[in-house]
Amino acid sequence: MVYVVVVYDVEADRTRKFLTLLRRYLVHVQNSVFEGEITEGTLEELQGQLQSMLNDGESIIVYEMGSEKWVDRSVYGEDPAEDSQFL
Repeated sequence: MVYVVVVYDVEADRTRKFLTLLRRYLVHVQNSVFEGEITEGTLEELQGQLQSMLNDGESIIVYEMGSEKWVDRSVYGEDPAEDSQFL
């Protein structure tokens, strides 16, 4: 398993497509930000799907960490990830 943070910047009218896809794999923590644990094989599959959806001028950034324990995560205010664990 690998812990990832995925951030995307796409045209406003296309965000729903990316939101729908990423919610199948990761926890939605902010507008265009997702995070969570995923297998390397599933991550490869997801990256391929995301790349095929991109239009010119759009971008996706995937940060990979070996494990969630290597992430120093500070949240100020309500943590949207806590609610998402129980969907």
